[in-house]
Amino acid sequence: MNAAQRAPVQFVPQAELPVGMAYEQYIFDTARVPTRDGLHDFFNGLCWLHFPQAKKRLNQLQAEQIAQSGIQPVRGPARDALTVFDENAALLVAPEPLWQALQAKDWDAVFGRLRPLWGQASLVLFGHALLEKLVYPRKPITAHVLIAQAAIKSIADLDIWLAQTLSAPLLASKPFAHLPVLGVPGWWPDNEVPEFYADPSVFRAPRPPAA
Repeated sequence: MNAAQRAPVQFVPQAELPVGMAYEQYIFDTARVPTRDGLHDFFNGLCWLHFPQAKKRLNQLQAEQIAQSGIQPVRGPARDALTVFDENAALLVAPEPLWQALQAKDWDAVFGRLRPLWGQASLVLFGHALLEKLVYPRKPITAHVLIAQAAIKSIADLDIWLAQTLSAPLLASKPFAHLPVLGVPGWWPDNEVPEFYADPSVFRAPRPPAA
């Protein structure tokens, strides 16, 4: 069975979305994804093909939030977190010291002292807006990273794990670490020199704890 046969949705022209109906609700009700010409929706389609179960779960959670709160001018924390994940998430399988340093924004450790640990790590991009931005790479492009189980060996395994793990409370708790993806060793030739990371506008220091 190929990827297109596994997709739990069909892709239809944007014009099929009824006026006044929420995009996420329409997908949930019809299993049809309104799609425009352009890279953003192209990458969204690819994500549906590669992560069919996780994307279906995200849509279910989005529909649940709409049912609870309706369509508001400002999204609540759960729906906002669902959108952030859908648009900009990446999944990381990595040794625990590397993940802890990333959470702490200890960039000297992440890309210096612990740099060899990236050879044991795997970073998988999930968010379709993130993929679109990387068509024209810029140093500040940053992913919201969720740590994944170390036992995962394939995209299909990752999809199943993610579909089983995602929940509105989990995402609303902001379990993400921020990662400028062009800093990942091997992802961008300029980062082979330490000076690449000496840019506090991109590799920002952690915020001090609230008083």
